[in-house]
Amino acid sequence: MFSEELKTFRRLGFRHVLLQILNFASVLASGLMIYKGLGLITNTESPIVVVLSGSMEPAFYRGDILFLVNPQNKRYEVGDITVYKIPGQDIPIVHRVLETHDVVKVVNGVRQAKPLPENQLLLTKGDNNYLDDRKHIVGKVRGYNDFPQLKYALLGGLGLLALVQRE
Repeated sequence: MFSEELKTFRRLGFRHVLLQILNFASVLASGLMIYKGLGLITNTESPIVVVLSGSMEPAFYRGDILFLVNPQNKRYEVGDITVYKIPGQDIPIVHRVLETHDVVKVVNGVRQAKPLPENQLLLTKGDNNYLDDRKHIVGKVRGYNDFPQLKYALLGGLGLLALVQRE
């Protein structure tokens, strides 16, 4: 089945094989740099995530790819779609914000006039937890991929990236 490929591989010189390995390593390193650069630009540790569950259907289906941003000093609004992670788990959770609540700060007996983003509590769909989810949020969805070929290419690239980044 692979006899022709093995013969071709054996005919290649050591330098050629080494060059192919170095080319493959440079492609992987470039992909990692682009991914990390996107993370810096979008202010999120995961600028691209894959929907893993059907909890957001029909808006997003399992396997859909989401592009995230995490703007600093911006408040989340009702209806925003957020992605967050629970500490100790590496699975991104995609939910829609149902309600926002502000923690009122009182300094020297005076209430804070303007609510700050870091004092905002979020209640998300499917989450009966009243605790603050903001510190677990990875980013707000800004883009959606509707092209299957691009989805498979990105999933393959993210799979390779996950294999390379494993500790």
